[in-house]
Amino acid sequence: MIPGEVIAKDGANGAECAGQEVAVIGLGSMGIGMAASLARAGAVVSGFDPQPAATARLKAFGGLPAAAPAAAASGKRVVVSVVVNADQTEDVLFGPDGCAAAMAEGGVFISCATMAPERARALSGRLEQMGKLFLDAPISGGSKRAAEGALTVLASGAPEAFERAAPALEAMAATLYRLGDAPGQAAAFKMVNQLLAGVHIAAASEAITFASREGLDLAKVYEVISKSAGNSWMFENRIPHVLEGDYTPHSAVSIFVKDLGIVMDMARSRSFPVPMAGAALQMFLMTAAAGMAADDDASVARLYAQVADLALPGMAR
Repeated sequence: MIPGEVIAKDGANGAECAGQEVAVIGLGSMGIGMAASLARAGAVVSGFDPQPAATARLKAFGGLPAAAPAAAASGKRVVVSVVVNADQTEDVLFGPDGCAAAMAEGGVFISCATMAPERARALSGRLEQMGKLFLDAPISGGSKRAAEGALTVLASGAPEAFERAAPALEAMAATLYRLGDAPGQAAAFKMVNQLLAGVHIAAASEAITFASREGLDLAKVYEVISKSAGNSWMFENRIPHVLEGDYTPHSAVSIFVKDLGIVMDMARSRSFPVPMAGAALQMFLMTAAAGMAADDDASVARLYAQVADLALPGMAR
């Protein structure tokens, strides 16, 4: 097992991706960028998403829309699933018109959803009984890096799954971490990342709204903090959404309600305290309850502003 490796974009695997047939299930802000990256690398990309606008974007770069997951995955040796959670992944695999029976014998299902480790292990077990491979491969980096083919992939699974998935992973990622031979290990790593990401978004939202209460120039606050010790990747990435008053959902509030909920469940089952994650979860829950569940996760700042009777950019008093 290689603990982690940086993928060379001009390596041999890039050539292997040319002409390879790959299915992408889930063409949201992440999945569509991943599909585009595969197409740029020369793959023949089939895709499914229930939203017509998503399949229109797929066609724009030569992708082939399918009417169901099974149709997209039919005969494919590589299927990439970019849905929201374990339940959706299970439905994509084993529901009506699911991929599991349709994909090629010995094919690999690359599961990118964030989920509890035990769910990844259970899905893997069911698929492997059908003679197919499962790669637990949650992703990080956001929609911009997905479109650039520059994601970070946290992956665990059988060596054969890594071998089969290698060309597609190279097309979609800049960095691949091989975290073990068993599905579920990568899922656990991703939950550590999501704990930090959720706490950092909540803290960044609190900080920028506190700055507003102090009457500071928010653009200058962003400039100063992003070059200071208080900076975080989430502050630097999300606070521009607040400054622009643009809450288009690159990553929705509901995602962190789900992910921090998984963190809490995992921690409770292990009798481990996670008070920071718990506080962040409550902020995301309150933001969702205030009608912003489907908006960008930086909307936590709007929740703070509403509580404090403040108007951030784009907000009416």
